[in-house]
Amino acid sequence: MTLPAYEKLGAFYLGRKVDASGKDTDELVMYDSRDLTTHAVCVGMTGSGKTGLCLSLLEEAAIDGVPVIAIDPKGDIANLALQFPQLRGEDFLPWVDVGEAKRKGQSPEEFAAATAASWKKGLSDWQQDGERIARLQQAAEVAVYTPGSSGRPLSVLRSFAAPDVALRNDSTALKERVSGAAGGLLGLLGIDADPLKSREHILLSTLLDAAWRGGNDLDLAALIAQIQKPPFDKVGVFALETFYPAKERLQLAMAINNLLAAPGFSAWMQGEALDVQRLLFTDAGKPRICIVSIAHLNDAERMFVVTLLLNEVVAWMRRQSGTSSLRALLYMDEIFGYFPPSAMPPSKLPLLTLMKQARAFGLGVVLATQNPVDLDYKGLANAGTWFIGRLQTERDKARVVEGLLSSAGDGLDKEKIEALLASLQQRAFLMRNVHEEQTILLRTRWALSYLRGPMTLQEIGQLNQARPVDSNAKPVAISPAPKPASKPLLPAGVNEYFLPGATPGATYVPQLIGVAKIHFIDSKAGVDEWQTRYLLASLTEAGGPDWDNAKVLDNGKSVLQKQGSDGATFAELPAACLRAQSYVGWSKDLVSAIYQATTLSAYRCDALKLSSNAAESESEFRARIGLNLREQRDAAVERLRKQYAPRLQALQDQQVRAQQKMQEQQSQLSQQKLQTALTVGATILGAFFGRKMASSTNITRVATAARSAGRISRESQDVDQANDSLTTLQQRLSGLQTELEAEIAKLQGELDPAAVKLDSIDVKPRKTDTVVSEVALVWRAV
Repeated sequence: MTLPAYEKLGAFYLGRKVDASGKDTDELVMYDSRDLTTHAVCVGMTGSGKTGLCLSLLEEAAIDGVPVIAIDPKGDIANLALQFPQLRGEDFLPWVDVGEAKRKGQSPEEFAAATAASWKKGLSDWQQDGERIARLQQAAEVAVYTPGSSGRPLSVLRSFAAPDVALRNDSTALKERVSGAAGGLLGLLGIDADPLKSREHILLSTLLDAAWRGGNDLDLAALIAQIQKPPFDKVGVFALETFYPAKERLQLAMAINNLLAAPGFSAWMQGEALDVQRLLFTDAGKPRICIVSIAHLNDAERMFVVTLLLNEVVAWMRRQSGTSSLRALLYMDEIFGYFPPSAMPPSKLPLLTLMKQARAFGLGVVLATQNPVDLDYKGLANAGTWFIGRLQTERDKARVVEGLLSSAGDGLDKEKIEALLASLQQRAFLMRNVHEEQTILLRTRWALSYLRGPMTLQEIGQLNQARPVDSNAKPVAISPAPKPASKPLLPAGVNEYFLPGATPGATYVPQLIGVAKIHFIDSKAGVDEWQTRYLLASLTEAGGPDWDNAKVLDNGKSVLQKQGSDGATFAELPAACLRAQSYVGWSKDLVSAIYQATTLSAYRCDALKLSSNAAESESEFRARIGLNLREQRDAAVERLRKQYAPRLQALQDQQVRAQQKMQEQQSQLSQQKLQTALTVGATILGAFFGRKMASSTNITRVATAARSAGRISRESQDVDQANDSLTTLQQRLSGLQTELEAEIAKLQGELDPAAVKLDSIDVKPRKTDTVVSEVALVWRAV
């Protein structure tokens, strides 16, 4: 099947150009996807068509295989889930406005059929149809999340889990993450906290920083306990009790406890974890349009969700490799209040970080608003593309022009921009792209999704079918607990830890944990990876560890605690565990057990000679494959354009010279015609005033006129030849351009990472490289 002309690789079909008089032209506006890595801003009043433009941009990204996270404060973005390839009235029926149907004197069925016909015509006017909607459906999955509700909940409080090691080692990134988490929680409590002045903010930041630097997670219950009894005595140079007395700390702890005890708060802890990789891709590696709807939340809850989500995006971004291709999009509608010019809400810092740093990682940020006076234009100076629609007030126009000029430098004419803004009509936008020389006017294309307006929480619930809840991992099997006793004393050099989850007065039973650094290597499969694994083993009847059935402790040492529950009792410890030499022998046994039974399961893509790493799921690996394919495609297109550039330039130069030659020939022909006309005229006038035609003067003039007529014929032939030459060059140039587009089209290929064949491989460790750094005792509550 031949795809439409606008289905170009890496190019987004946004609409058509508009001329100076406001009329649509036939020239399509194709936007290079890589330009979005320098971010975009869309500004326009209600009714300007801003939502249609932004949703069309997201649709184009999805068709190109680029995943999207969209933050939706109004419920408009959920319209992206209303995709009806067959364009039938019954598809539209559940979503049409019944009240509007009544006002028009139609039944809901009649109104739905009319809406479907209208949508079909709108698509047709822009050379689109149901097949393109089907391509959009096949390209990306649409998922609408509703944090803090029972629709499709999102467990945002996962963000109080300790960041990964790479982020913890980046002091600037950790500081931003800590500040954002503390500010978001205090915002949810209704506390307006300055990071540098607020005792609440400083205390929470200090607690989070201390826990996360040690690799320890914090839930709200643990945070409440630490507020009452912090694990430090000083804050800065002041004693803790001087800086923030216990009585006043209790009030903060009570506020968080009230939040935790509130009947509706359980919804915040339900649903899928706030994992950006899983939001962007399915388990099979298929891109997603992930919509986080916050329209049902109050202002404090919205700020809380946005702040935590943005911080998670920043953390995810820092884990990615650098690329010049567009890897993913972050879109936020109605940025009003989250990115103000002077105030510093907790959402602003991660947004500034993304605007300044996301380009290097291929993450594009698109921000939209109808309130331009409340935007930080210094922060938006990093935006490379501006879409500006109709604005309501002169103040709005002045602020937008100021921001546009500050981002684009001195290359714009302020008066011309102001004149263009004043003439904008509905769905018409001024587009300024720093990667293009010209500022253009465009009219946005018809959206593929049915834009029926903001959706309520109940309507969003209709979009999401119930998803099965993942069952928790099975606990480690433990033998029946022996008679309780007091905690035994261990020999010097033997460490002991406690697993979390114990209640006061619990009974602990012993287990052993081994920490081993393992080298998995398979040169043929392209795998060369080191891993540190924490292996938790039950004790055998002989008192030693059962390494063969040991369980891998997923969170590593971060879950191991130095102290147990108050008032706990302890099971009897086997005699072997009281001898330091036993742990040396168990270390050697662990090396043998690892070599015999441990493997690294990975994925291999022979076509691209890529292998997954240990921390990479199939979804993440397929996402990396998709980026690799896109980078190869972009590079191949660039090479083709460079390859054809000299030939295209040569033909264009020949065309210019041919045009100049034709103009010269036409000028000579015109001059010759004028000269001949004058000569003939003079001859006629001479005869009229009585001169004899046979006179020598008149005879000469007649002969000259005859010769001029001959020259006119030759000049006309020269003009025709020049015109034929110009036509031939134009045909050759058009043919070469068509040939280039055909070569580019051949690169379409198979870009779906979900369709790439993967092989599962198991890599055994190299025994000589395996090093056991520690074997320690672990107490587990039963």
